[in-house]
Amino acid sequence: MAPIAAVMTGPNAGAIATIQLLGDSAETVLREVFRRTDGRPFESATGRIFLGEIVEGEQTIDQVTVGCEDHNAFALHCHGNPLIVERIMGLLERHGVQPVRAEQLFARVLTKGENENALAAEAKLALTAVKTIEGATLIANQVKAGLTQKVRQWQADLSTASLAQIAAEASQILRDSDTARLIISGCTIALIGPPNTGKSTLLNALAGREKAIVTDIGGTTRDWVSAEIRIPPLAATVIDTAGLDAALAARGEIDQTAQRKSLETLNRADLILLVLDSSQPADQLSTGIADLLVGRRAITVLNKTDLPPRLDPGTLPAHLKLAAPISAKLETGLADLVRAIHSGCGVAESSLGTTAAFTDRQRTLMSRLVAARSRGEASASITDLFYGPIM
Repeated sequence: MAPIAAVMTGPNAGAIATIQLLGDSAETVLREVFRRTDGRPFESATGRIFLGEIVEGEQTIDQVTVGCEDHNAFALHCHGNPLIVERIMGLLERHGVQPVRAEQLFARVLTKGENENALAAEAKLALTAVKTIEGATLIANQVKAGLTQKVRQWQADLSTASLAQIAAEASQILRDSDTARLIISGCTIALIGPPNTGKSTLLNALAGREKAIVTDIGGTTRDWVSAEIRIPPLAATVIDTAGLDAALAARGEIDQTAQRKSLETLNRADLILLVLDSSQPADQLSTGIADLLVGRRAITVLNKTDLPPRLDPGTLPAHLKLAAPISAKLETGLADLVRAIHSGCGVAESSLGTTAAFTDRQRTLMSRLVAARSRGEASASITDLFYGPIM
């Protein structure tokens, strides 16, 4: 394998950064760019760590440690200044090393072994970025049973099973995979609604701390504010948006921008919480806002139940009937809201043992399997699930 290198730590400045270097001539490259502090020639020794400097000619770029992890596999630990990391990566590239993303490097490591199938390799890779313990459990189950077991069954039964049956099973897996994605990767929840319905107060209640400015003046939130929350099995990013209001959009450029950002947040959200003021009549919900939520995962939050009610939930459009009455100010009804969020995301009935595709590659192959018109096409997709390239 030609030498490759990837930055394994985050892009922002930190105390230490790690660069992984792999490949058949990785040791040769290090002999050219690494100078040991004790002056001795660099020779790889698995398990050893050497202190020294990365040099370019006579110029020292940075003091580093080099860990010898395996034959032609090294970890370079340098200072975390992004400029230093960039210079070292550039130096390695000038010595014939191909720069890759951390995910690509990890994928190559995982697929070196002849006995490891693509699903097992992808599971190991996915576990490095999973958001929740429940998500990790769901992924692990795909290797032990789940998706692996289903693919093996398809391989064994392909000559006798009907294509329609296989397609139906693959379609169900794709549907379940949408919910699995939320458990594995986290979900985005957008708080939308008219101004001054208590969206910011609700964000603060869910976050357990003050994240948004809360006042009695309508239209206070002009930009979005977000908070990370845990409502097992979900990890969620909750985004408080500017109140959607055509009149606000007409007031000036700042408000127009705020309204546009609110619509962008709505369009990329996995779940929408439509926050209404239960102490005000139903006409606070414009037809325009209601229409935006047709066909979307949405829950109507009837806020301010600590005030006399004036909104009749029965007057809400049919697609907004899933409602949760709360008082964000008093933090009452939040447990019921969490249950509604689970239901809206489909995780209330979800089992961590559900068979699911957990990567884009798997979902693409599953879609091809659904559309297969011959056993040959079906066989190709099934085989690629196990043995196809994962990057």
